[in-house]
Amino acid sequence: MYNLLMNFMIVDSILIVIAVMMQPQKQQDALNALSGGAGDLFNTQKKRGFEAFMEKVTTILAILFFVGALALAFLSSK
Repeated sequence: MYNLLMNFMIVDSILIVIAVMMQPQKQQDALNALSGGAGDLFNTQKKRGFEAFMEKVTTILAILFFVGALALAFLSSK
């Protein structure tokens, strides 16, 4: 069981890296970088399409990683 969970953690961590790298970059101009993003305070838009999908995938993979880490800690304590 421990080895199966360890293999799951390895695959999950690789998938997290891939999911994070596939997320679209957020372009910031020089003024926005200097002002700390205050210009985007009232200009937020709801994420759609691929960006929203990748955010959900990354969140699910992170939750699975956290649960797997807790399970590994529990199994290694016995």
